[in-house]
Amino acid sequence: MKRQAEARIPTRVGNFTMIAYAANANERMPHLALLADGFDPSRPVPVRIHSECMTGDVFGSRRCDCGEQLDASLRIAAERGGLVIYLRQEGRGIGLINKLKAYNLQDLGLNTAEANTHLGFDVDARQYECAVFILQDLGIDAVELITNNPDKVDALRHSPVRVAARIPLVIKPHDDNRDYLVTKQELMGHLLGL
Repeated sequence: MKRQAEARIPTRVGNFTMIAYAANANERMPHLALLADGFDPSRPVPVRIHSECMTGDVFGSRRCDCGEQLDASLRIAAERGGLVIYLRQEGRGIGLINKLKAYNLQDLGLNTAEANTHLGFDVDARQYECAVFILQDLGIDAVELITNNPDKVDALRHSPVRVAARIPLVIKPHDDNRDYLVTKQELMGHLLGL
């Protein structure tokens, strides 16, 4: 994997430089790094490692908190010269088609973890090696990790990148995602304080 292209991306919350990372220039779904103006890798950088969630990020689905987390992370990055890494690992690594199948199982009464395992997948099949590669490529030695997920913190603690702090990213639950968030907290150990 290497940098394939980059461009300035002005957004509603601030200006970013988007860098596409992939093994080759023809990759249609590269991982992305969005560096905010003021990015300075000589200090601990506020970083969100965000896994793609088309339903939440793009279409505003209220079944999860992903889109709201991405919006909040972009604001934090813009305000503090941070970085959002957008990993193409939809549905905790199971892909969009299987994620939709998992949603149907959830509508029948399974929680998000049970739905994934019912389909033959791990509860969470995401990997973070690509994020570590991107951080190192950008010269980042230390991060303030924007997350509620202890697995992300552990993934970085077992890498050359130091976690200097964790920035909580708690989104207020609503009727459509409350059960999902409770499952994330109780079964996956997410630090949500529900």
